[in-house]
Amino acid sequence: MQFALNEDQIAVRDMARDFAAEKIAPHAIRWDEDKHFPVDVMREAAGLGIGGVYIRDDVGGSDMTRFDAALIFEALAQGCPTVSAFISIHNMASWMIDAYGNDAQRRKWLPKLCTMELLASYCLTEPGSGSDAAALRTRAVRDGDHYVLNGQKQFISGAGKGDLYVVMVRTGGDGPGGISTLVIEGDTLGLSFGANERKMGWNAQPTRAVIFENARVPVENRLGDEGIGFKIAMAGLDGGRINIAACSLGGAQSALDKSLAYMKERKAFGKRLDEFQALQFRLADMATELEAARTFVWRAAAALDRKDADATMLCAMAKRFGTDVGFEVANQALQLHGGYGYLSEYGIEKIVRDLRVHQILEGTNEIMRLIVSRKLIEGAR
Repeated sequence: MQFALNEDQIAVRDMARDFAAEKIAPHAIRWDEDKHFPVDVMREAAGLGIGGVYIRDDVGGSDMTRFDAALIFEALAQGCPTVSAFISIHNMASWMIDAYGNDAQRRKWLPKLCTMELLASYCLTEPGSGSDAAALRTRAVRDGDHYVLNGQKQFISGAGKGDLYVVMVRTGGDGPGGISTLVIEGDTLGLSFGANERKMGWNAQPTRAVIFENARVPVENRLGDEGIGFKIAMAGLDGGRINIAACSLGGAQSALDKSLAYMKERKAFGKRLDEFQALQFRLADMATELEAARTFVWRAAAALDRKDADATMLCAMAKRFGTDVGFEVANQALQLHGGYGYLSEYGIEKIVRDLRVHQILEGTNEIMRLIVSRKLIEGAR
């Protein structure tokens, strides 16, 4: 357990925070309004080592820890949760190649993923299988040295703009044991995309369906053996859940900081807002909940770095708690701004919209409760 950051961790956090303040925050509202995907800025971030945070260094990765990643994604999210979240998804998909790919696969794709010259997307969810991910139906049938794919993935971040898609497909029978993982290049014949979804938030990254119609993918693009794809997908999500919780903390911290600045200037009934005891108590509760969630995310990240037996449960707990707290703090910040909080120019309503989906993706918070309860019950037997 760590209750204070060391010098290296502070330097990593401050590097990401400074980048977010200079390169991301000034443009976040416009990117949201224009539905602009800032690939150029993300590639600048990759130049600082953020494109492959916990990828091994023999292929250009930064070889940092999950703890470091939590610090980085929280800091980036203070500039824009949407941009930070996409970079975290890119890192998750890249890590799956690093962890489960063979040497040829790693050397083929990871150097350009670490620079974000190539962008990666994670493809698990389907129109008929979200929380019940093991029921996915996208089928890959072996035909010589290729698989022929048919099916559709839904709600895929970066779809249509990405270069590589790490896709869970059914190569065998029903259930998790029939699932394999393929890395599919964006120019594959038979691969197409749905329309960019109109969303409540996360507008600075595209979200589309990924459609396979007799798409031929080389067998050599499979990660590991047939039948371990569900294991790969879940392993990726352990880290993804910490990352998205960290993004919630960063967005919420930004909302709290904006509230403190606003309440210092705004007056009502002859006093500044920050002089009212009732509002002071609300600020105290927001900051306390945020710090508790941050400590929990750090603990889960450290457990994942150590490969502790309870790491999956802690990641689920941290994701549930961190994303719930992040949204609630942002929502309280909007309330403290009154009518101005509802206006786009103050940036608070955008944070609220962006953070709401964090309670759904990377496994809904209801599924996080299911994971935790199952682990508890198993441990009590």
